[in-house]
Amino acid sequence: MTAQDSAIRPVPIAIGGTALAALAIVTFSLSFPATVWALDGFGPWTVTGLRGLLAALFAGAGLLAVRAPLPARADRPGLAVIAVGCVLGWPLLTTLALQTSSTAHSAVVVGLLPLATTVCAVLRTGERPSRTFWAASVAGAAAVFAFAVQQSSGGVGLADVYLFGALVLCAAGYAEGGRLARHMPGWQVIAWGVVLAAPATALISVLGLATEPVHLDARSAGGLVYLAAVSQFLGFVGWYRGMAVIGVSAASQLQLGQPLLTLVWAVLILGETLSPAMPIAAFAVLGCIVLTQRTRSAPTRT
Repeated sequence: MTAQDSAIRPVPIAIGGTALAALAIVTFSLSFPATVWALDGFGPWTVTGLRGLLAALFAGAGLLAVRAPLPARADRPGLAVIAVGCVLGWPLLTTLALQTSSTAHSAVVVGLLPLATTVCAVLRTGERPSRTFWAASVAGAAAVFAFAVQQSSGGVGLADVYLFGALVLCAAGYAEGGRLARHMPGWQVIAWGVVLAAPATALISVLGLATEPVHLDARSAGGLVYLAAVSQFLGFVGWYRGMAVIGVSAASQLQLGQPLLTLVWAVLILGETLSPAMPIAAFAVLGCIVLTQRTRSAPTRT
């Protein structure tokens, strides 16, 4: 498919792709609150290992049910990036960050993820966003970063270092997933990713359970199940499919809305308090989302 073909993609298909990506963002926005719940009963390494291992069981059952063929050799490096970035790196680093950082603060910092994903998309998928697209993306990221610095009184702590590391790894996994989903079913992309990471998540689970205390209750169990079933698997099904339809960089900009949703959940679910600067950041980010979606370029094939 050429860039011209993509540019004239039927509007209903593009709308469907946007809807899938947006729905995925809603599910992902609950991941941090679910992680906080899971940390009530498990240590960070146990949470990371078990969410990946349980997701691998769900995904493996699906792959066996449809008798999915093994991924092509050329697709395996990309799946390895997804396994490292989205199944291991992102869950572990964000979970470690949430031990010392509030959900609200962490949510705003990871608002930089769309810009990082766009950069990876440019490098790996051949997409070429317009200058206006770049300007709006950078503006949105700058608003998020300024808000994060203001919330932490101008300092950058260890939790922020974890979160920035998670951004880089997850952005690489998102870009690879969006690229692979152009010729593989989106659900199989993430399914093979979590299955590929299963040996590592199984080992992490064993070590975590052996060294970290466990205080299982309904809250922590519910948080862990949500992370495994939705955040690590089902949410990615719509996300990768949406990225394949409307392009990685365009879909990633929808994620600028994820921190705002997570902040809402932080107040409603966790009882956290937001700063007065929140409305300013909200309008700035939402404005950038609208502009990037109106000016996005058509994805190209490489």
